[in-house]
Amino acid sequence: MNAIVALCHFCELHGPRTLFCTEVLHSPLPQGAGSGDISGQNEQAEEEEGGIQMSSRIRSHSPAEGASADSSSPGPKKSDMCEASGCRSLAGGHPGYVSHDKETSIKYVSHQHPNHPQLFSIVRQACVRSLSCEVCPGREGPIFFGDEQHGFVFSHTFFIKDSLARGFQRWYSIITIMMDRIYLINSWPFLLGKIRGIIDELQGKALKVFEAEQFGCPQRAQRMNTAFTPFLHQRNGNAARSLTSLTNDENLWACLHTSFAWLLKACGSRLTEKLLEGAPTEDTLVQMEKLADLKEESEGWDGSEEEEKPSSQPDVVEGQELSKSSPETSLMPDCNSWNIAHRRLSVFRSLRHMRQVLGASAFRMLAWHVLMGNQVIWKARDMDLVQSAFDVLRTMLPIGCVRIIPYSDQYEEAYRCNFLGLSPHVQIPPHILSSEFAVLVEVRAATRSSLYPTLFDDEQSLNKYEFVVTSGSPVAADRVGPTILNKIEAALTNQNLSVDVVDQCLVCLKEEWMNKVKVLFKFTKVDSRPKEDTQKLLSILGAAEEDNVKLLKFWMTGLSKTYKSHLMSTVRSPTSSESRN
Repeated sequence: MNAIVALCHFCELHGPRTLFCTEVLHSPLPQGAGSGDISGQNEQAEEEEGGIQMSSRIRSHSPAEGASADSSSPGPKKSDMCEASGCRSLAGGHPGYVSHDKETSIKYVSHQHPNHPQLFSIVRQACVRSLSCEVCPGREGPIFFGDEQHGFVFSHTFFIKDSLARGFQRWYSIITIMMDRIYLINSWPFLLGKIRGIIDELQGKALKVFEAEQFGCPQRAQRMNTAFTPFLHQRNGNAARSLTSLTNDENLWACLHTSFAWLLKACGSRLTEKLLEGAPTEDTLVQMEKLADLKEESEGWDGSEEEEKPSSQPDVVEGQELSKSSPETSLMPDCNSWNIAHRRLSVFRSLRHMRQVLGASAFRMLAWHVLMGNQVIWKARDMDLVQSAFDVLRTMLPIGCVRIIPYSDQYEEAYRCNFLGLSPHVQIPPHILSSEFAVLVEVRAATRSSLYPTLFDDEQSLNKYEFVVTSGSPVAADRVGPTILNKIEAALTNQNLSVDVVDQCLVCLKEEWMNKVKVLFKFTKVDSRPKEDTQKLLSILGAAEEDNVKLLKFWMTGLSKTYKSHLMSTVRSPTSSESRN
């Protein structure tokens, strides 16, 4: 976590002062840091908090700026320091502490003041505010403040018992400074608990020292018996004691370094960034509804003794198929997962592959009928070939618009399915063959083995098939067609785009047009606007052309029941409440 943790103290002579701070270094140590390594001063510190144990090697490095008398140091001058180290953590000439995190190559450096002048100014200002104006009621507890320029601060003020201090206590604060406001706010519960634990430990040690001193020489009675002296003279003659003296802990700063370093590491690793997908898509909602319906149906089958339906009438629902041989139903798998599971049996692997096999004009005619919601009929002996074709073509439609009968021995009406697979001997009614609302793909044996070159090394190569696409209303080459079809063809012809990228383009295009469908549904079905307003809306949506309007109306049937019911209830509830009034 890119933050600084600091311990601050309110001195009665000099006001707020920074005693000790720990910062994170992602780059090599500053110049001179590490040049003052002293053998024999290494200490091993271990701390276990919240089930996480961090064992860090603490070693000395360049002298802390606050302890240096150099005039170029960003820290306060020596003349401003209290006697007996009241405003000083590390003695003059004492090097700071460094902990190395080998996993992340991060160094945690502790000294009295940050080395960088800008960081020193930020910490100094936060220290002053935490012990002056930015305090909670009672002057003890957590508070949050800050701005974009000087960073945001989590501050926790507290008192430490001191038998020689005015009021028998001194005022301290532990502050955490970082530039990311959201991250710091989200870390509030974690920081509050861990910093509160550090404070409790400090207060517990100081209380023991205070009670021992009061037992040996009670200060309250001594002060009451002492003649009155001006407060300023008394304050000047009684300099603040160091925190190590108040807690009687010579290793206090090493322990604080370990605690602050662990706090920075743990707080930085507890929150991770995750990609939020947002609200569920229409396909997701429809699929969830289908799964719920299947579950209810399966429970009904398990608990009933009704006779099975005749096998000559294959049952089908939107986006699903019902096998003849078993009452078990399942959602049609998506194209990618089906191809992986049936790699040897697959023929069409993608829309781009199908376009290469059928040819540009035949594929455009087929895709146009698919997008318009017309019935797509495939006649072939190979069931796997038909299944793979439907798996590829269905990727152009929302799940709610897909109704498939993968293979049948008789023709099924268009209201039952928009994808129909037939065996070659099945007779199709003449009015269907001449209809503009159907397209037929006949798979025949190729007259020449070289008619379709092998595009993929597959056991069932396509060079043995001939595909004939016919329709009662063939799509003219100069016809504009729906906008989404033109964009799909542009993506398929772009060889710089891989198959996976094209799949993602299809997802984005379907979501774009489903959003237009939602707007049109609310405008026409819920609000009941006149045709003139609807035409204006279609122009705004960029879908005023005839093919685009037909596509939107067909895709409207693919909206989920959840969305429709939610929209109808939220829109009509205010009207109903007004009518009651």
